[in-house]
Amino acid sequence: MLDRVRTSLHSVITSSKGDGFVGLRVPRDLARRMNMMLGEPLCSETEMVRRRNARAKLASLRSGTATSSSPAPDAKPEAKLEAAPVMIYFEKDRGARLLARIQEMLDAKGIRYTLLDVAGDAVTKDFVMREAKCKEDELPVVFIAGAPVGGYNELVEWDVAGKLTKAIDPSST
Repeated sequence: MLDRVRTSLHSVITSSKGDGFVGLRVPRDLARRMNMMLGEPLCSETEMVRRRNARAKLASLRSGTATSSSPAPDAKPEAKLEAAPVMIYFEKDRGARLLARIQEMLDAKGIRYTLLDVAGDAVTKDFVMREAKCKEDELPVVFIAGAPVGGYNELVEWDVAGKLTKAIDPSST
């Protein structure tokens, strides 16, 4: 029952419904940030299943009941590294079309990302513009593993060149 509540709350805070209404946007943004700070206790159902499986595997390894034989033929390889974090820095009232295009592209590729509104945070905004070597009107800007990629056009260039996949998943060569 608690898992259903956690996944339902996750769908509420990740939904884009009501983002135009400040009364919903501000608390939802705060809830998203708190969820990230707490290690994402609110997550999707697939993430919940992945965590359960990892917890069970860890318990079996700790108890010593894990077998050293080869994995089952249908088992997924587990040598895959953690995907690099993707951050999108934006201003809530600027570049909405570009932000939507960036989100659509990353969603289509199944890439998880974090949105961070820098409109009220001058220090973060200055940092982003300095690191990405961009002007204020060039937001939103995408960062992968702390390195600036740029805006939508640069992200598309990275995708076409194959750099995006390599940057997100270093194990894919």
